[in-house]
Amino acid sequence: MSFEIMNISSELIQELAVAELEKCNAFTAQFGLTLSRYDAVELVETRTLALKGNGRIEFGGGVIQKIIREFCNSPYLSMHNYAESLHDLTDMFYFFKNETLDLMSDDDLIKFMKDKFDSICQGSLELLLGRELFNMARNLRFGYTPDYLEDLACDEEDEDGEY
Repeated sequence: MSFEIMNISSELIQELAVAELEKCNAFTAQFGLTLSRYDAVELVETRTLALKGNGRIEFGGGVIQKIIREFCNSPYLSMHNYAESLHDLTDMFYFFKNETLDLMSDDDLIKFMKDKFDSICQGSLELLLGRELFNMARNLRFGYTPDYLEDLACDEEDEDGEY
């Protein structure tokens, strides 16, 4: 009996999450971006799998909406790549929440992702994942600022190896 209640509860939570994503269309339409119902359902499933895969739980569903609101004005997103990019960004977010040992707030991580995506990565999710987010997570784990660049620190040494 309790298992059945759990399934009904889970289905209701999923449906509410889909409805919340569909509501984002009112805001994102001004940037020419909208999610179909199918896209919203798939994105909620991506979130569920990312949470399970990273051993995380989440109360409420605000993170995907935060990602949507932060990224919807990116010059590198269009209807052609919008839904797929949101899937990738959602996966990256949950993975790097773990990799950063939760040292960054959700909002700060999303803002970092957006800043790097729009600037140095020029819309490349591969560069965002493979370079910028890994460097940021490493920096945080070693007690540096997220943007710390080891190469710049080495350049400041004089020929005797002193700063």
